[in-house]
Amino acid sequence: MSNPYATPAPKSWLIVRPQTWRQIGSDLAYILPGFFISLVSFIVLITLFSVGLSTIVIWVGLPVLVACLATARWFATVNRSALRRWSGSIPPVHYRTPQKYTIGGMFRTLADPQPWKDLIHGVFVSFTYRTASFCIAITVLGVSLGGLTQWIWLRFLPPGNTPLAEYIGLDTFLGVSPNTAEAWFGLVYGALFLLLLPFITHLLATADAAMTRALLTNENAALRARGEELTTSRAQIVSEEASTLRKIERDLHDGPQQRLIRLQMDVEAAQRRMLSDPEAARKLMNGALEQSREALAELRQLSRGIAPPLLADRGLRTAIESLATRSTVPVTVSGNLEHGTRLVESAENAAYFVASEALANVSKHSGAAHARLTVQMGPTELYVEVTDDGVGGAHAGKGHGLAGLVDRLAGVDGSLEVISPAGGPTSLRASIPLRA
Repeated sequence: MSNPYATPAPKSWLIVRPQTWRQIGSDLAYILPGFFISLVSFIVLITLFSVGLSTIVIWVGLPVLVACLATARWFATVNRSALRRWSGSIPPVHYRTPQKYTIGGMFRTLADPQPWKDLIHGVFVSFTYRTASFCIAITVLGVSLGGLTQWIWLRFLPPGNTPLAEYIGLDTFLGVSPNTAEAWFGLVYGALFLLLLPFITHLLATADAAMTRALLTNENAALRARGEELTTSRAQIVSEEASTLRKIERDLHDGPQQRLIRLQMDVEAAQRRMLSDPEAARKLMNGALEQSREALAELRQLSRGIAPPLLADRGLRTAIESLATRSTVPVTVSGNLEHGTRLVESAENAAYFVASEALANVSKHSGAAHARLTVQMGPTELYVEVTDDGVGGAHAGKGHGLAGLVDRLAGVDGSLEVISPAGGPTSLRASIPLRA
């Protein structure tokens, strides 16, 4: 299996090919600015680290070291962005959760290994290597261009200048004047360095990228952290679903079941009085009808958020349109998801739950006059967006109504974004992976 983070090799090393020149330009655009970034990072980081380390005995150095690591992290972000532009993709990186600025919190911040790797890269590795690679790249480029154009600028040198070709006797060997021999000699070594230029620049850029990946990314730590996050969210979802099932069971027993028992008793009593006391039988039937309506309303309330048969039979688009028609706020449904399109079951259920909860919140809390529900299917993700023109102020934090959506989406590796300034409008956007 191919490595998705492997550096793409140039399509051709032939110097006359346009793609080779594009590769040279890409490599130089990565190497040359990198030197100036490493120069600034070396000066800033070595200063902060020296001050922090020398004053830590009087506790002043502790926040200085924390600031040094934060600065190193910022420079690491800049270097990762440059690497991503050059290579297209890089492995992920993981930092521990930020701590409070207390003594204990700052010590825990210093215990995170990744900022120290950022510091090592910014102070020692990148500055040393990029200084050398900058000099090599500039030298090769300058020698190449200087040699190829030597026949132009050679005539403008001051009198008395002794060409190199004359020193090595090339003019005598070729039987031409020293300046002519020097011009031909420049064309030869300029062309030679030009042919070597793509190899040298790509080698320098590849070595720099390898060191940057080794120190500024940590795929294993990122995957472990993501695994722990998903394990926690899934455990929370399982616990919440078990609690929900117990609540549904209790609500069914205390609500609709009792009403249905009462309904049965009223109907049986009405049957017994149908001939002897028709008026009383009519009152009992009216009461039974009211009990059936209340039981139906309670069953609908209990089933909200549970995937309906319509979703399993006809797909997400039809089920969402059904939700929109039942909403008390007018809802417009749009998007590129066609009727009958079937997705992964977990994605369909999560999307339906998001739409159901979002529209319920719009009806209860937003005060909106209109809402729009958009279901957009991309190559790898499904996007569900609900917007309304209500009063705003919605929040996805713990203790708020939308917290359950965050937990539900985390269980399918999805995410939720809520934009709801005071005064509105509110936009809720869920992203759900389309893989199992």
